[in-house]
Amino acid sequence: MKVACFSTKSYDERFLSAVAKDRAHEFQFLEARLDASTVRLAEGSEAVCVFVNDDLNAEVIAGLAGVGVRFIVLRCAGFNNVDIDAATKHRILVARVPRYSPHAVAEHTVGLILTLNRKIHKAYNRVRENNFSIDGLLGFDLNGRSFGIIGTGAIGIVLAKIMNGFGCDVLLFDPYPSDQARVWGRYTELEELLRSSDLVSLHCPLTEDTYHLINADRVEQMKPGAILVNTSRGGLIDAGAVIAGLKSGHLGGVALDVYEEESGVFFEDLSQQIMQDDVLSRLMTFPNVLVTSHQAFFTQDALETIAATTLANLDAMVSNNPTDDEKENQVNAIAT
Repeated sequence: MKVACFSTKSYDERFLSAVAKDRAHEFQFLEARLDASTVRLAEGSEAVCVFVNDDLNAEVIAGLAGVGVRFIVLRCAGFNNVDIDAATKHRILVARVPRYSPHAVAEHTVGLILTLNRKIHKAYNRVRENNFSIDGLLGFDLNGRSFGIIGTGAIGIVLAKIMNGFGCDVLLFDPYPSDQARVWGRYTELEELLRSSDLVSLHCPLTEDTYHLINADRVEQMKPGAILVNTSRGGLIDAGAVIAGLKSGHLGGVALDVYEEESGVFFEDLSQQIMQDDVLSRLMTFPNVLVTSHQAFFTQDALETIAATTLANLDAMVSNNPTDDEKENQVNAIAT
């Protein structure tokens, strides 16, 4: 089967090609992001392989159906960028990678926290200029601090275990509590978590209910001086509300690996261009803000799993005989 693979970088091609070499799938690797202007590039392909910033709205789905695409495979867990109703209407099956490496994302979250708190990034830049002063690099012990985790799926559970090991009082919130998470923390109401936590980390999917979960009211509810971390989905945070919280001093710091308007910015080299996103530019002017470019997932282990699961999803779609795990990966169902 011919597969048009959008938003691909060299590492995508490397890992997907390694798994696909013994499979009956032919990948066409495209740097272009999938949207209404690039959907024609999928012509001649039965499937498209997409990532987090590809835009598969109703118009794009109709365009894919028009050029003969029958399958969509996502190289990620989230599928908020896909109009699932439109895909089902056009009889296009959609599958994702629900689990790749929760450790990768949880460990990157901890890295952001330690870097922001202990100002490791600033210390690194100083010593490279032979400045060995530690003035202005004061941090605080994580041991004994309250650490709030919103969302206790696989990543949230791993993070709860790690932060419990740091000696934190781990507070949890999720509409669907997990017995595994209870081993490492205690569930509270969202308001209590925000009010009590010295650090708050987001690990939930982006849905209508979680869109701008952190807004002006929720920022105000947070403990003065608290640090906010998001390695999940950019749309969970109202960036304007966060900027206001930083300007007022109510927020002690923010660490972001995702951003609501990251499409066309993250994963790209814009070093020779003028930044057009005023909100992101403003965020990066704060000395207590740390931004990475959606790299929390980016480990060898995770990319190997993403590639293997993506190919398994394609195999299952073609054979129409998925295993139980592969059924779980399929986001919609097409009536026969």
